Amino acid sequence: MLRNFLTVGGWTMLSRILGLIRDQLLAAFMGAGPLQDAYQVAFRLPNMFRRLFGEGAFNAAFVPMFSTVMVQEGRDEARLFARRALGVMLAWLVFLCVLGEIFMPQVLRVIAPGFLQSGDRYALAVSLSRITFPYLVMICAAALLAGVLNGLHRFGVASAAYLAFNVVGILAIVGASPFFPSVAYAAAWGVTASGVVQLGLLAWACEKAQFGLCPLWPMLTPRIRLLLRRMVPGLIGSGVGQINLTVDTIIGTLLPAGSVSLMYFADRINQLPLGVLGAAAGTTLLPVLTKHLSAGDVEGAHAAQNRSMEYVMLLTLPAVAGLLVLSGPIMIVLFGHGSFSEHDALLSAQSLRAYAMGLPAFILVKVLSPAFFARGDTRTPVYVGIGVLVLNFILNLLFMKPLAHVGPPLASSVTACVNVAFLVFLLKRKKALQLHGSSLSRMARVGIASVFMGLAVWGLGSVVVLPAILITRALWLAGMVMGGGIIYAVCLHVLGVVDLPGTVERLQGRLRRKAG
Repeated sequence: MLRNFLTVGGWTMLSRILGLIRDQLLAAFMGAGPLQDAYQVAFRLPNMFRRLFGEGAFNAAFVPMFSTVMVQEGRDEARLFARRALGVMLAWLVFLCVLGEIFMPQVLRVIAPGFLQSGDRYALAVSLSRITFPYLVMICAAALLAGVLNGLHRFGVASAAYLAFNVVGILAIVGASPFFPSVAYAAAWGVTASGVVQLGLLAWACEKAQFGLCPLWPMLTPRIRLLLRRMVPGLIGSGVGQINLTVDTIIGTLLPAGSVSLMYFADRINQLPLGVLGAAAGTTLLPVLTKHLSAGDVEGAHAAQNRSMEYVMLLTLPAVAGLLVLSGPIMIVLFGHGSFSEHDALLSAQSLRAYAMGLPAFILVKVLSPAFFARGDTRTPVYVGIGVLVLNFILNLLFMKPLAHVGPPLASSVTACVNVAFLVFLLKRKKALQLHGSSLSRMARVGIASVFMGLAVWGLGSVVVLPAILITRALWLAGMVMGGGIIYAVCLHVLGVVDLPGTVERLQGRLRRKAG
């Protein structure tokens, strides 16, 4: 599981780095203003549906069923089930896409009510949204193919295909902008084109795995009906984070122009550890839990759950400390150039700190949810999700005036913590989660090491002030990150969480074996 975790995490990290370059280009060309706001809303809409129907609810229901059919009934029956599911999904998505194209002005009146105050920004958002909306058809179908490949334990291929989104996006911004009215139009067409490329790559990977998936005519067989019953409640249960971000966007459109952009770029930095660790943990844990539970190995499922929590906390807590201490320099170095001013970067850093406070909770939701999904329970997270959505909306309303662009991120962080608390309580009540004393001890020591690292980096940053030139600023930030990493590793060794000399020896031995 750790090998698969690192495989998915590695590919996702590479994708996030390319995504960071793409976001830097967007910031440099469009800055933080009405044009950027309109594009971000246009991208948020299909991206929300992708997370809900593709990576969220559908995957949560499909992967456990696919893995169970594969184990109990064989490869051919699992392939037939996947083809039927693909046919039903495509029929639904095409219908949804047609409705979206027709009623896009009305949709934007709901998700971006603040744009109505500025006719130009509203009209631009409608045009861009109509360009990006077909992306949801391709990417949701691609998510099903990726789920099949994950069920076949081909995690690397499925994760690598998602690089296409950022590669195509970068090429569109840099190469196609001269042929469109603005960079926003080029970026929007890049989104849709990337969906075509990703779907093609994953279809090719399935063929190469001798598991080609030509969709069948949609039919509601008993197994497909069961899939839909499990999927529908999961739309809320697994998509709470995305729905909360959409609420943040709605509130952001009611704030001063540029607020949506400030929150977006802060969220992109927050998504680096969240996307890498959350995606890796959720993707690799769900098939493992399903396999253990299908074989009746309850203890093995509990052990896998504990290990996954330890892995993500080991990497998440130092990220939180680093983001809280270095949020200003991070935003200045990465985005504070071109049309995105240094003042904009510092304002965005305030949103980043609010998001970072909830980072462990955001990731733990992705680790805890598979414990429900692997047992075929998609209803329980729904009830938690409804309460969390209501709480997030209330907090947004309370925070939006006094805290402006910091309010929605802070509301999301608070509700994520509440979400985790309820999930843990319900899992323990169902005896589906057993936190071993050794796991709790290691996570506590990881927390201590992270706090010490954060204090050390903060002290170092107070002595060595951020330079004025971009290149030296980048070197300063890289030095701080590397120094923090070294301090954290030493703290982990001192506290007995890891054995540094032993780890180095094992890595050297593995490299020698591969070289030999």
